[in-house]
Amino acid sequence: MGRADARRAQRRGARRAAKSGGIRRLFTWKKMLGAFFGLCLLIMGAFVALYMYVDIPKANALAERQSNVYQYSDGTLLTRTGNGVNRQIVDLAEVPLKVQHTFVAAENKSFYDDKGVDLKGTARGLLNTLSGKGKQGGSTITQQYVKNYYLTQDPTISRKLKELVISLKVDSKKSKEYILAGYINTAYYGRGASGIQAAAQAYYGVDAKDLDVSQGAYLASVLQAPSQYDWQSATPTGKKLVEERWGYTLDNMVEMHWLDKAERDKLTFPKPHKPKPAKGMEGQTGYLVEAANKELEKQGVTAEMRQAGGWTIRLNIDKKRQKELEASVDRQLESKLDRKDNKVDATVQAGATSVNPKTGAVVAMYGGVDYTKHYISNATRQDYQPASTFKPLVLASALENEAKTQDGDLIGVNTRYDGTSKRPVVGSSTPFAPENEDNQSYGSVTVQKAMNASINSVFAQMVVDVGPPAVKKTALALGVPDKNFPERPAITLGTMNASTWDMAGAYATLDNHGKKVTPFIVKSAEHRERTVEPAKGVGSQVISRKSADTVTSVLTGVVDSGSGKAANTSAYEAAGKTGTSENNKSAWFAAYTPELTTVVALFGESPKDGGGQVSLTGTANSGRANGGGFPAQIWADYTLGALNGGSSAQFDLEDVERGQSTVPSSPSTTPSQSASTDTTPSKSPDAPSKSASQSPDVPPPSQSPDVPPPTQSPDVPPSQSPDPPGTGPDAGRPGQNSADRNPPGQ
Repeated sequence: MGRADARRAQRRGARRAAKSGGIRRLFTWKKMLGAFFGLCLLIMGAFVALYMYVDIPKANALAERQSNVYQYSDGTLLTRTGNGVNRQIVDLAEVPLKVQHTFVAAENKSFYDDKGVDLKGTARGLLNTLSGKGKQGGSTITQQYVKNYYLTQDPTISRKLKELVISLKVDSKKSKEYILAGYINTAYYGRGASGIQAAAQAYYGVDAKDLDVSQGAYLASVLQAPSQYDWQSATPTGKKLVEERWGYTLDNMVEMHWLDKAERDKLTFPKPHKPKPAKGMEGQTGYLVEAANKELEKQGVTAEMRQAGGWTIRLNIDKKRQKELEASVDRQLESKLDRKDNKVDATVQAGATSVNPKTGAVVAMYGGVDYTKHYISNATRQDYQPASTFKPLVLASALENEAKTQDGDLIGVNTRYDGTSKRPVVGSSTPFAPENEDNQSYGSVTVQKAMNASINSVFAQMVVDVGPPAVKKTALALGVPDKNFPERPAITLGTMNASTWDMAGAYATLDNHGKKVTPFIVKSAEHRERTVEPAKGVGSQVISRKSADTVTSVLTGVVDSGSGKAANTSAYEAAGKTGTSENNKSAWFAAYTPELTTVVALFGESPKDGGGQVSLTGTANSGRANGGGFPAQIWADYTLGALNGGSSAQFDLEDVERGQSTVPSSPSTTPSQSASTDTTPSKSPDAPSKSASQSPDVPPPSQSPDVPPPTQSPDVPPSQSPDPPGTGPDAGRPGQNSADRNPPGQ
């Protein structure tokens, strides 16, 4: 390197050193510390200014709370709620001291010693607000009282800052007793109850002065999540959480020396009474409002927000169709029951959900005889089994997974199975041999015939051929909830739990050619401060159109010549499935037209407090209340009215899977039947006879050398009588046997 190059390198090094030194001089520890203290002073100054600027405001006008307006889909009034606030202020002295302490133990153990704010909790709440997590984070009792009494529930930064300042001022000017009284008298406890007096009445039917410490601990616990922790409507998870919080509250009282350990150990969880619906919620109104509120809750509109009032909530409920559904239940069921003098009739509960399969909108819903008399909605309850209405979903999974029989045949409409009653399934590590209805054996039958007559043994084998995990996956995708849903062969009989709402979504998805339909009831919800977008009713393709349309094709046969004949009429084209659960505890009819999907169910519920499930057998003195009886009759009556007397719309089916069939050299037989291919006859082919393509029970001649002529179904031995069980002229009528019932123990 020459001298010139060395000098240039030296100059570059000097410039770099000067630059680096400048940066170090700019970020010395003294300057950084000074900047930090300057920022702290700035924040403190801003807070002092905010403290001077914000004063304790007047209380928000609780007496001027607006009502919430609920409307039908056309904008006409359904009901108004919240015109008055269910609150009665009581003096703190009227509330037992231990009950007062339950609220402090549950929410803010340091209440009697703090300055009214929790800086860490407030900072956490601000961060949650900034990150979009809503109103989360710890607050003292003073802060919660300020929010309830002076401010709003809005999860905004400005409200949180005001809450902090006002809480400091309130704590400095008011006694702790005054603040605690204000808190327990303004808090919302659920069940429409604001304040401890209303809550004591709503949950335990007593005045606040008569609450014991155990009941007080429950009310203090329920404040954290009123809708989730209401014992009478809570999910198993909600019940577990509120019990844990109840115990946590009492344990804190022991820790704070407000309760003796020995007394604590004797306390048992005080289950609250069943709620009494508010006025204006009679008939079906309460069920509709409840369903709308639960949907809004999922979208972030909490009970507290609704209680503040001012909402206009329009439902998807079609006023005409809603009235049609109510009238159909009255005509086809209630008019035939003697609830006063017949013990079985007194147990009958009806529920229904009707959905537009193109949008997912719930256009009509039946929750029970009267919301003020039967609080649980029979439309949305998930504690009964959907029974054989699940079988079409087994077939859907078989088609979707291109499953094959044990003989290697691709499963489709024409595929043959052994319909022998109590036939042990083949290929499963879990033994299963279900009995068919009335222990009837059918021999070799097509899938169409098996669906028409709801043959348990066929679908037991089919679920094994597909695989229970695969069937469950398909069912969940279609909309069946994951409730009591083990991956065992018995699921083919619908042994999980589901509601009419759930099954309406699953069947609407089939109706919509496999594109997911999720029922939703809220069309719009508007408030002056926010607007809630409706839920998305139609989603992605969850099963192929081919699979969905094939199931629809098969289900038209159930209505035309199977167990669902009670719904058969020339006024519309329909596809559906009956279902009756173990011991006849529930009876279902799930069906659809191209324009409307509706699921109707009956449930046997003991009228005693906390009523368990009982048999429907003997309903209206008519024997077994199967799915092809009252549910199908209600469905048909409603659908005819909902479609204004009928519809010319036809199912647009594409690429229906016919499947393959290996005809056995000798058919299955049992000691009780002959060696014919099928022991149950039929007047007509199993599939609807609207066109040649809709006769799935007639396999091509090349499949079997002994196939009868195309004019006669292979499932109909000429020597047999014309009407198989569940398909004759009396099929679906009360008192007649139907092949859709799950056998005892299955």
